[in-house]
Amino acid sequence: MQWRSIVVGLVVLRLSLSCVLWLAFGLGPKVSLGFNFPLSFSLHKLDSLFKDEKGTDPVGNSWSQRIPGHRHEEAATTYAKVGEESPKRSSYLSFFDGNKDEYVRKYSSFPDALKAKMKDMAKEMFYFGYDNYMKYAFPEDELNPIDCEGRGPDVLNPSNININDVLGNYSLTLIDTLDTLLVLGNVTEFHKAVKLVIDTVSFDKDSTVQVFEANIRILGGLISSHILLTDPKHPFGKVGFDDYDNELLHLAHDLAVRLLPAFENTSTGIPYPRVNLKTGVPPDSINETCTAGAGSLLVEFGILSRLIGDSTFEWVARRAVRALWNLRSNETGLLGKYSSQWVGKQSGLGAGMDSFYEYLLKSYILFGENEDHRMFQAAYESIQNHMRRGRESCNEGEGDPPLYVNVNMFSGEIMNTWIDSLQAFFPGLQVLNGDVDNAICLHAFYYAIWKRFGALPERYNWQLQAPDVLFYPLRPELAESTYLLYQATKNPFYLHVGMDILQSLEKNTKVRCGYATLHHVVDKSKEDRMESFFLSETCKYLYLLFDEDNPLHKSDNKYIFTTEGHVVPVDKRFREKQWNDFPCEEGPRVLLVHGSEPQLLAHGHSPCNRIPEERRYTLPLKSVYMRQIDHMVGLF
Repeated sequence: MQWRSIVVGLVVLRLSLSCVLWLAFGLGPKVSLGFNFPLSFSLHKLDSLFKDEKGTDPVGNSWSQRIPGHRHEEAATTYAKVGEESPKRSSYLSFFDGNKDEYVRKYSSFPDALKAKMKDMAKEMFYFGYDNYMKYAFPEDELNPIDCEGRGPDVLNPSNININDVLGNYSLTLIDTLDTLLVLGNVTEFHKAVKLVIDTVSFDKDSTVQVFEANIRILGGLISSHILLTDPKHPFGKVGFDDYDNELLHLAHDLAVRLLPAFENTSTGIPYPRVNLKTGVPPDSINETCTAGAGSLLVEFGILSRLIGDSTFEWVARRAVRALWNLRSNETGLLGKYSSQWVGKQSGLGAGMDSFYEYLLKSYILFGENEDHRMFQAAYESIQNHMRRGRESCNEGEGDPPLYVNVNMFSGEIMNTWIDSLQAFFPGLQVLNGDVDNAICLHAFYYAIWKRFGALPERYNWQLQAPDVLFYPLRPELAESTYLLYQATKNPFYLHVGMDILQSLEKNTKVRCGYATLHHVVDKSKEDRMESFFLSETCKYLYLLFDEDNPLHKSDNKYIFTTEGHVVPVDKRFREKQWNDFPCEEGPRVLLVHGSEPQLLAHGHSPCNRIPEERRYTLPLKSVYMRQIDHMVGLF
C-alpha cells in the first residue's frame, strides 16, 4: 500500500503546483468546456512579471483583455523601435521564443514536386464538385452534395432568404464557374458551358433575388466570360468561337435592366435590397440594407456601362456609393447598417461592410476615377484609426498582434468581441493597397484559427477563444488572401497555408457528390449544400496559388478579381467613357481629374518594397509573433 500513497502524494503535489501556476501566471493546464477553450487566458500577468526597470506596461497595446464599451487608448511609449530586438527579460514574448526554429523548419521551403501535387489536388477538387453539379444538379442553381440532387429557390417558403436571396432558377453554379474553367485551361469545357448558358438560361423568371448576390455571381460571371471570349489580349489564347454573337453580354444587359427597379423610387438613391425579376420591387419590400449590399455594385455595373456605352448602370451604382459615403459618421468617418437611417451602429470589416471597401479600391484600379481613390484612402485611414487594435508594428514591438475589431461607428468604442470569417478577405485588399506588413499579421491570425478547427467558424470570439457561430460554408476569403500574399511576397509560408486549407477541405468537407458546408467546425457535422462560390473562388484561388505558370501569371496585362473571384482585365478601354461626368446630387460637385493612371498601390510602392530584404527568404512573420498568435487562439 505504501507505493499507492506515494503515487497519490505525487498527483496531489502536481495538481497543487499546476493550480499555483494557473492562478499566478495563467500557465497551468487548460480547463476545457468541450472545445478545449481555456477558462483563463492572461498574457498580462506575464507582462507584469517581465516589466522592465522603467515600469513600462504593455497593456496599452492589448486587445485580448479589452472590455467592450471602453475605447482602447494606444500607449505610445511601449512600442519597440523598428529593427531593434526587444530585451528578452522585459517582454512576455520571450515566453514564446523557445521553439521558434520549429516554425522555420516547417514553413521556410516548399519543394516543387509538392507544389505540383497540390496543384493537381486543387484541380481534382474543382472537377469533383463541378462534374457532380453537371451530372446531378444542372440546370438547377446548386448541388446538394450529400443527397446528389439539385437545389433551386424555396418556392414554398418565400421568407427563406438564406436560399432565395441567392438562388434565382438561373443555373447559378454554371454561370458563376465559367471563367474558372479557363483558369484551369479547359477551353473545350468552357465552350460547352458557354453554349449551355446561351441555350438554356433566361432571366424572365418569377424569382425574387437579392440585388447584390445577382450582381456579383451572375452579372459578374457573364461579363467576365464575355470579355475573355472577345478580348484578343487576354492570356488564355484564342478561346472565342465563330458563331459567338455577344450573347453573354446581352444576357448581362437583360439581367441588369431587371435589377434597375431596385434603384427607383428611393429618396436617397440607395437601392432596395431585393427585386422580382419579372415584376420589380416586391410591394412589401423594405429598404433596410447593408452597406456592402447597396455599395458593392460599381465594378460590374461600371464595366457593363462602358462595354455597351450606356451610363445608366454605372450612374445608379455610383449614386448609391456617394449616398452611403455622405451619411458616414462625422466623428469617425465610419459607416454602419443603413435603412432610412443608420439602424445598426456596428462598423467592422466583415459581413455587411466588406466589399464596400473592396470595391472603392477596385473601382479606382479599373476606371481610374480619383473620387473612388480618395474615398478609399479616407475609409482606410478611419479603419486604421478606429478599428485596429494591438501593437503598432506587425513584426516589431510589444503587445498583442494587430487585429481589426467591431466598433461603434460614431464613437469608435468596441461593441463586441467577435470577428467573422468574411473579414479574412481584408489582408488581400491590404496587399492591393500596398500595406503588406499589416496584411501579414491579420492573415496569420485567421490562419491560426483555421489550424485549430480545420475551417473558419463564421464568427470567432477572440476574448473567449471560441466560435460564436459554428458553421463554415466553404468560404474563399482566407484562400484569396493567401494567394494574394504569396503573389506579393513569394514566401513559401503561404504555400504551406494553401496546402493546409486543401487538406482540411478534403478531409472535413468531402462527401459523396461534392463538398459540403460544415454545420459545426468542432464536431465536423455537415449541411447538404455546396454554394457556387466554392467552385468560383475557393478552388480557383487554391489552384492559382500552386500554378506558377498559369497564363494569368505570365501575361503582360494586369488583372483583378471581383469580389466573387471573376477575372477582369485592367484595360484602358474601361477608363474611357462615352458620356460626360456624372453629376453629384448631394454636396459639392467632385472634380474628377482625367488622364492620370491609377496607382495600384498606395504611395506608388511595390508590395515587395514593403518587405525588408532579410525577411523575403524567411518567415513573413517572426517566429515569436507566430507562436504568440497560435497561443492566443488556443493552439497550445
